[in-house]
Amino acid sequence: QVQLVESGGGLVQPGGSLRLSCAASGSIGSFYAMAWHRQAPGKQRELVATITSGGRTDYADSVKGRFTISRGNTKNTVYLQMNSLKPEDTAVYYCHAPGINYNYWGQGTQVTVSS
Repeated sequence: QVQLVESGGGLVQPGGSLRLSCAASGSIGSFYAMAWHRQAPGKQRELVATITSGGRTDYADSVKGRFTISRGNTKNTVYLQMNSLKPEDTAVYYCHAPGINYNYWGQGTQVTVSS
């Protein structure tokens, strides 16, 4: 059974930083792509950032220049460095591994940006 486990969420003041981590457990090959999504209260889940196994990245316009997605040296790990956080970044952040024959999601980690 493959599981994605996120960590690193919490409460931070506006302008602060957080680093989210996601690691996959279970006997699996390497994911081609991994991504972070987020869902704020009363809103639809939105794609925040993606990264392929080759290192190609893509970001939502709302986080460009502030967030950085990266893959770890350990197979199927991904990070999201979030800088200059704003109250509107408050959401539950989900790790995602999409594929042709699989579609794995983490349980989510809460990020709250508030003074």
